[in-house]
Amino acid sequence: MLNTQFMKAMRLKRDIVPSFNSYPFDLPSIRTLDELDFHRNVTFFVGENGMGKSTLLEAAAVAAGFNPEGGSLNFNFSTYDSHSVLEEYITLIKGVIRPTDGFFLRAETFYNLATTIEELDNAPGNSPRIIDGYGGVSLHEQSHGESFWSTFIHRFRGNGIYLLDEPEAALSPLRQLSMLSRIHDLVGEGSQFIIATHSPILLSYPDAKIVEFTDEGAQETTLEETSHYRIMKQFFDDKDRMLHHLLK
Repeated sequence: MLNTQFMKAMRLKRDIVPSFNSYPFDLPSIRTLDELDFHRNVTFFVGENGMGKSTLLEAAAVAAGFNPEGGSLNFNFSTYDSHSVLEEYITLIKGVIRPTDGFFLRAETFYNLATTIEELDNAPGNSPRIIDGYGGVSLHEQSHGESFWSTFIHRFRGNGIYLLDEPEAALSPLRQLSMLSRIHDLVGEGSQFIIATHSPILLSYPDAKIVEFTDEGAQETTLEETSHYRIMKQFFDDKDRMLHHLLK
């Protein structure tokens, strides 16, 4: 694998934060943030809902030049301006080498991205078609999972920086396993990933850096030490006992 690192770290400008008692600075992932180092290949953000991992990932994406609703670096559209102001308060520490590709993929606004691609391709005189870089089939004419997967397989070209926000939301367990293989191929082609996820399957990628966010802040951990893994293991080791306590 190539030792390419396009994004080395993220630093919060704590001295200009207006208040740590208001959004988004009151989120656990941000309230205790000073500087967060990224792995040269794959970094995962994990934690319960409300910890701020997606907000942090979004800020990194916007600060890097991506559209808040997703897409590549040259995608400029907005269907609803809902992203936070956090990118104005962070500094990205970048590597010397520049990526030749990049994408911000987020499940929450993927429909908006697909709609924008279709509108641009239907505009008079637009050639070549954008959708050809996503597999050639309208993303709206596929299931959500298949359109997500098509984007991941066809649009990610290697030697790139890729930020993914909960990609497992649209993927079956089998597709998540396939995603591990594709991530590995792209890492071998010099790519770097930063992924916010709830999926123990994705978190199993070897040698990745896992940062878990709790009410106490961020801490580097291992797959087996994450609450997500421990809950899933407890469930499958003795699901009847857990269901008994949940449903009694």
